[in-house]
Amino acid sequence: MSIKRTIVIGEPKDKKEQDSSGTVETTKKASTAKKESTKSTKPSKKASTTKEAKTKKTKEPTTTVGIVHDKKVLKSTPTIINREPRVYQPDGKVLVIVESPAKSKTIEKFLGPNYVVKASMGHLRDLPKTQIGIDIENGFTPKYRNLEGRKKTIDDLVATADKSSAILLATDPDREGEAISWHLAYILNVDDKTNCRITFNEITKTAVAEAIEHPRTIDMNMVDAQQARRMLDRIVGYKLSPLLWKKVCKGLSAGRVQSVAVRLICEREREIQSFIPEEYWSIDGTFKTTEGEEFTAVLTHIKGEKLDVTNEADANAIKADVEQAPVSVVAVEKRKRSRKAQPPFTTSTLQQDGVRKLNFGAKRTMMIAQHLYEGKEIGSYGHVGLITYMRTDSTRIAKEMVSAARDYIIRTYGESYYPAKPNFYGSKDSAQDAHEAIRPTSLELTPKMVEPFLTKEELKLYTLIWNRFMASQMAPQQSELLTIEMVAKEDYTFKASGSKVIFPGFIAVYEDAKKEETPQLPLLKKGDAVENMDITPEQHFTQPPARYSEASLIKTLEELGIGRPSTYAPILDTIVSRNYVENTNKQFVPTELGFVVVDFLKEYFGKIINTGFTADLEEELDEVANGKETYQHVLGEFYKIFAEELEAASNVERVQIAATESGETCELCGSPMVYKFGKFGRFLACSNFPDCKNTKPITVGTGVTCPKCKEGEIVQRKSKRGRVFYGCERYPKCDFTAWDKPINEFCDTCGSIMVQKEYKNGTVKKYCSNEECSTRPPKRTRKKATESTEAVEIVAAETDITKKTVKKTAAKKTNTKKTKKSEDIAD
Repeated sequence: MSIKRTIVIGEPKDKKEQDSSGTVETTKKASTAKKESTKSTKPSKKASTTKEAKTKKTKEPTTTVGIVHDKKVLKSTPTIINREPRVYQPDGKVLVIVESPAKSKTIEKFLGPNYVVKASMGHLRDLPKTQIGIDIENGFTPKYRNLEGRKKTIDDLVATADKSSAILLATDPDREGEAISWHLAYILNVDDKTNCRITFNEITKTAVAEAIEHPRTIDMNMVDAQQARRMLDRIVGYKLSPLLWKKVCKGLSAGRVQSVAVRLICEREREIQSFIPEEYWSIDGTFKTTEGEEFTAVLTHIKGEKLDVTNEADANAIKADVEQAPVSVVAVEKRKRSRKAQPPFTTSTLQQDGVRKLNFGAKRTMMIAQHLYEGKEIGSYGHVGLITYMRTDSTRIAKEMVSAARDYIIRTYGESYYPAKPNFYGSKDSAQDAHEAIRPTSLELTPKMVEPFLTKEELKLYTLIWNRFMASQMAPQQSELLTIEMVAKEDYTFKASGSKVIFPGFIAVYEDAKKEETPQLPLLKKGDAVENMDITPEQHFTQPPARYSEASLIKTLEELGIGRPSTYAPILDTIVSRNYVENTNKQFVPTELGFVVVDFLKEYFGKIINTGFTADLEEELDEVANGKETYQHVLGEFYKIFAEELEAASNVERVQIAATESGETCELCGSPMVYKFGKFGRFLACSNFPDCKNTKPITVGTGVTCPKCKEGEIVQRKSKRGRVFYGCERYPKCDFTAWDKPINEFCDTCGSIMVQKEYKNGTVKKYCSNEECSTRPPKRTRKKATESTEAVEIVAAETDITKKTVKKTAAKKTNTKKTKKSEDIAD
């Protein structure tokens, strides 16, 4: 697949053809409608009065709640069917509406002068914030309102639409994007039964051109699925959160999916707390061949039974019995193993690897992926979308990209690195399979080629996506496994295993697991005798289950069918921001507030706040999207259960959270300070409340005296966004702060206090806190493409520019004007 710098998608279709597809009226109809509208722009006062009188007789009073072509949106109108259809201007341009301004810039370069591209910047209509906004008694009818803060955007879109010859809604290709298009159709008075909707999985000239040629109607099944999810979350949030305020603590909130995620974390923590370690012993032997080669084997069986040693006495007894016994080889097994690459990224696996390999959070990963999808300025290529749509649960790849990957792999790595048949990966039953897997949009845009044009984080994620996709299309890794089985005194069986890679295959590009070094075993055969060098017993204890990390929680939610790819990052962000859990050392640890809320929800809302019910509800939403179920029925069945539990919980007494002693004394009245709960978590309060209202946050000391005031201790604090920093406990009297942890050491050069930083791999580095100190490590910087001769050479190489032109380009890069000239040459 190739990308050229520009594309002009031709003139709009013939007016009659557009009329037949439902996108544009015929020229004749449009002209007639225009004349009629012109005549009726200034009606007489008498005619107006007569018309209003007739309207009052036939229609009930309504309230204006939005702005559209006819300057009003009626509350009682769920769709635009009851209004006059929009009148298009034959001589106008085609209006294309996307969600993101960055995306609009990219698409605008692909389309010709007959198109204008505008961005809605997300939702323009939603349920009102001040009320539940759903008529539960009348078929769960939503009461949408135009968002107050979006009036300027709405007015701009309406004004542009009034001058357009057609309107195409090109919001994101998912359920939420479909719902945004539906709302846009309502606001702009576009008939949603016409072919006004276009979608593309990648922002490339080919994909956009294909979408323009094949518009469709708005998929109301997808819209209904999104409406159902939105109303489910609104019902739970607006009904359950006030109950938590009354029964637990003010300021709390609950969510249909987030509460289940917190429950998983709390239940895992209780497993850890109740875990009782059990002792067990392993026994290793060191042996030597007749050629003097040493290797290690593990005792696996005694008299045919699997080894089970639980105390030191038994382990030492085995050691004494085997230590001097002769050992012989009874079996040598050699076999080959083929390991296939993992499929290309879905949203879930991208977030997981973003956490594991790049140390990015799920939210950060998706934000960077959004930038790559919307497009970047790539030298002479212009503004290009680098990856396909990043919200997907499919591993499917387009045929043309499979073919392009084949050519690239054979050309770059050799024919042996491409499988005999192309790799295909199955999808889960719950997968919607609406879009392709996450992949690069073009194999011309290699990570090395785009490096000068991306930020450090964008390059890391793009490289990860590129390598995973490329590996998914490559041949399997081939390894040779060798297992040696030995016997001592006919009762004790030892086994040694080793492996070596005989063909790297896909791991030449991407390794999906940690590399484990396996020992190289000597070449032995059955009947060979080996010398018993040493027997080593080692004590172990069973370990509790690990706490959830972002990666493992996302994986668990996906396996259980809870939430959908686009919801994982917001879920994790919400449960941390609401102080139900803390992200400590990259692991989720529930707070005491999280335990209290989960216990309350489990006791009184156990039927809906559980993994099984939530997963079943996701399947029902999928049925709505597939047209096999109605959202009214799904909401009705849910509300029956929810209303019963809500009524029962309304009659229970308020949960009493006992205050615990802290060991500190109130500096105002001398009474003991106790730990209490608030919506922001635990805090210290005077036990003499309400006579004394002294409160203060809980701080973690470092034992280091503040280098600025020489009085207070440096304590650990958190910023508004949850980031840990260090500051003086005497704040605001002393304003010393540092991002990294201060230590009781001082710089030999400038005398400033030293700080230390712990890295993911466990290493700790110490350096001066003074940013101007000469001993402080320099910050890493990368030159942009316009400032680097290398960048020009890379672009030149990728676009087949001759060496002579490259030299000429580099020589001219002496000032801003000459830089522009060099870019023109590169183009």
